[in-house]
Amino acid sequence: MPEDRHVRLGRLRWHCRRALLELDLLFERFWQRYGDTIDVQDEAALKQLLALEDYDLWALVSGTQKSDDPQLIQMIERIRTEFVPLDHERLSGNFYFNGST
Repeated sequence: MPEDRHVRLGRLRWHCRRALLELDLLFERFWQRYGDTIDVQDEAALKQLLALEDYDLWALVSGTQKSDDPQLIQMIERIRTEFVPLDHERLSGNFYFNGST
């Protein structure tokens, strides 16, 4: 991996550290699972998502808001693999993290 790419990914990973604990945990697990497979398109989508405020980002990841951007939708779905809503909690918006990673 070229040094500049390594630096860019390091910055993205650092920007994934969020004040909202739920996001912080999701992104930590996301990087553990997908960190080695992030490509240039993923970088762009992550950068766009990370420019959002925490609560706006959480709304997208938790599904209370939708994006029209196909690239963002794909990245959001990858991030969502790190939590699993329980059926009885789905309507209330309470999500539990997938402990399998």
